Amino acid sequence: MDVPTTRTSTAGHGVNVQVVTDPGGRLLWVSPALPGRAHDMTAARPHRIIRIFERQGMPIVADLAYQGGGPWVTPGIKRGPLQELTLTEKTVNRALAAARAPVERGVACLKSWRIFRGSRWRPNRMTSIAKPSSPWSGNAGEAH
Repeated sequence: MDVPTTRTSTAGHGVNVQVVTDPGGRLLWVSPALPGRAHDMTAARPHRIIRIFERQGMPIVADLAYQGGGPWVTPGIKRGPLQELTLTEKTVNRALAAARAPVERGVACLKSWRIFRGSRWRPNRMTSIAKPSSPWSGNAGEAH
């Protein structure tokens, strides 16, 4: 089964866009934009991304900002204060990073689009621009 990956893209400096891709980095869904100051988990909650994939029985590979996202989210292992990761933990993180590499390339490509670079538009305006870039532009909340 393909494991979806979530990624936050700060398109421009003022918005936080949640992105769901397939393991190859192909865009499956782009969220409505939220202000850039929104934390990734805060941005993911209103779109119910984690809950939807949990209902479908599909695990999520995500970046470290999704720590505490629940049993369906694999965000990698964060180093504690004044601690080092063990060799096993470093190996796990490298494997997750390798799995996420195509996703990161896809997000980097989105960020390189001139329309997103240096954008100072309101989140609602950025949402109307980002939505057509998603082949499935439905609302995540509707995918029960």
